[in-house]
Amino acid sequence: MKRLIQKILRDLAKIVLWKYKPTIVGITGSVGKSSTKEAVYAVLKDQFNVRRSLKNYNNELGLPLTVFSAIAPGKSLAGWLKVFWKALGLILFPDRNYPKVLVLEMAADHPGDIGYLTSLARPSIGVVTSVSSVHLEFFKNLDNVAKEKSGIITGLPINGWAILNEDDERVREMRKKVKAKVLTFGFAKSADVRAEEIFIDQSFTGQGRLQIKGLNFKLSYAGTIMPAFLPGVLAKYHIYGALAAAAVGSALGMNLVDISEGLRDYQPSPGRMRLIQGIKFSSIIDDTYNSSPEAAKKALETLKEISPRPHSNVRLSIEKGQKAKPLRSQTIFREKLTSEWGRGKLPVGRRWAVLGDMLELGRFTEPGHLEVGYKAAELGIDYLVTVGQRAKIIARGAKERGLNEDKIFSFDDTESAGKFLQEKIVKGDLILVKGSQGVRMEKIVKEIMARPLKAKKLLIRQDELWI
Repeated sequence: MKRLIQKILRDLAKIVLWKYKPTIVGITGSVGKSSTKEAVYAVLKDQFNVRRSLKNYNNELGLPLTVFSAIAPGKSLAGWLKVFWKALGLILFPDRNYPKVLVLEMAADHPGDIGYLTSLARPSIGVVTSVSSVHLEFFKNLDNVAKEKSGIITGLPINGWAILNEDDERVREMRKKVKAKVLTFGFAKSADVRAEEIFIDQSFTGQGRLQIKGLNFKLSYAGTIMPAFLPGVLAKYHIYGALAAAAVGSALGMNLVDISEGLRDYQPSPGRMRLIQGIKFSSIIDDTYNSSPEAAKKALETLKEISPRPHSNVRLSIEKGQKAKPLRSQTIFREKLTSEWGRGKLPVGRRWAVLGDMLELGRFTEPGHLEVGYKAAELGIDYLVTVGQRAKIIARGAKERGLNEDKIFSFDDTESAGKFLQEKIVKGDLILVKGSQGVRMEKIVKEIMARPLKAKKLLIRQDELWI
């Protein structure tokens, strides 16, 4: 039945795309696809009639559903018939409001996936975010992953655009295979679209609760520099999505002023490095959507970069209902707050890394988990909590590289880890929670978040099917 549904969806989607001929922006990569998709949408939405991939509809079933703007009906035959009827309606009755631009996320879990998706929806702009050790169980090595991902740009028309990550060696090499025009993005000076002078806009409330407004940076392209801001974003590597979006916008003729304005509307999706208030005035970095060794190491770097407690040059926020204090009063209050923290009247904020199994790594399972453990020790993370059998290798790696055994805790399941954290975390702690989808690390976030009734709005995988 699934194969029949897949074939019908493919055929109908190809006819719809032939009829309406939208500009297709295809996005693939080992990590960063979804954040890049959201950033591209934020940049384009005010200039174009644009639609992006719904939810995580990035495979042979999900991509056609985005083409039709339909929701997957699960195992309901009647539901699928309604989807087919909606597609036929688009074919038989012209829709004047059909999008001019489709931003489609294209996943590659197995060899041949990209070829299938691009044959269904041929991009005129192809974006490759990265190549790393994800799904190695099916690709065996990184060269095969790179070969698969490159399929999104090798078939681009000569007047199309390949948008490539200049900082990723394997992605950078793909330009040799491209007949289309190329724009590169990254932090390297050789990148066409690049970011400079990046800093986290971090502050604390009068009660010492961490607040992060987002990331500030300067966006540079073709000799023009424009200030840019990503609200609610913690991780510097999310800037890659913004830079890719800026490159897409430039390829479509937008200027940096409009691109920068569009980026201010970007919001990270649930489960992707979002700051959530935790119990006992702690703060949680929720990165539970998925995980891989490279993504986990970058998340740990972000954890290290954020200060979990006030310091001498900290900026204090005005809490709701309070009046702004005079400058002198602010200075005295800041000194008092940081002094109290220093004298132990307030607990010293500690950094916790709560890391779950990373799946589908094949023979890279052990070295990949060890690398993450090494990174946690190297960065001096205060406490490491692992969840799952594979994640115990992370604990072993951290111990081998010098992290005190008394600061390492391993659990078999999310429930046990969540209860442990409820007891151990204190005011000012900063907790990173990350793991592969199958480990369901969002359950831990729900256990330690200050307002669990808001879980459905703030966390990933909260619909009835997942719960």
